[in-house]
Amino acid sequence: MTALSAEETRRYARHIVLKGMGGEGQQKLKAARVAVVGAGALGSPAIAYLAAAGIGHLTVIDSDEVSLSNLQRQILHRTGDIGEAKVASAGRFVAALNPHVSMDCRLARIDRGNAGALLGGHDLVLDGSDNLSTRLAVAGAAETLAVPLVSGAISMFDGQVTVFAPHLARPDGSPYPGFRALYPEDADDADLPSCEATGVLAPLAGVIGAQMAMEAIKLLTGIGTPLLGRLMLYDGKAGRMTEVDY
Repeated sequence: MTALSAEETRRYARHIVLKGMGGEGQQKLKAARVAVVGAGALGSPAIAYLAAAGIGHLTVIDSDEVSLSNLQRQILHRTGDIGEAKVASAGRFVAALNPHVSMDCRLARIDRGNAGALLGGHDLVLDGSDNLSTRLAVAGAAETLAVPLVSGAISMFDGQVTVFAPHLARPDGSPYPGFRALYPEDADDADLPSCEATGVLAPLAGVIGAQMAMEAIKLLTGIGTPLLGRLMLYDGKAGRMTEVDY
């Protein structure tokens, strides 16, 4: 593993003294290559916490520009970033937060044709995209590449997080479920509520995006039990989390 510098040891001191993480876990984070699809509502907190935690390399993939309406919930971006590519704004944020993180900003719309090339070479993928066609492309590529996929979604006051890794086996030897276990073949973007039409409460993005970062760190370090085959549901109005096996 790559050794931590003296400055990194001080920066990550609260991780290094954390039982179960320690220096070994921090070195695993430093060695990791993580791709995040979307630098918007969910990508923003996920990217921020992954960078702060010391992920060695982050690739951020997004084709959109920052707009005024994004600023209500997309915490990577500032008023002065309006009109700029979200990946450029995300890159500046990460560089200012943690210079030990290598950043690859990909201004691209991910689809079935390029998903494999964009996601190849990573240890883990996080998907915070806002449409089903992108999610299908990302999930298909992650499954082909045999890379775990942390998937989050939000709408109005509610959110959800899970981990897809059908290349991994349960204790009984059967594979963990993949994307299609939750989304049927005939699912369409028209079946899903849009943020523009229904709205979303700003802090909800932080709750779910941070949970996605938590799952990523658990998978990379081997700490705890990831949400494999389990869907965590968050009801923001009730302040309640529930879980569904699938």
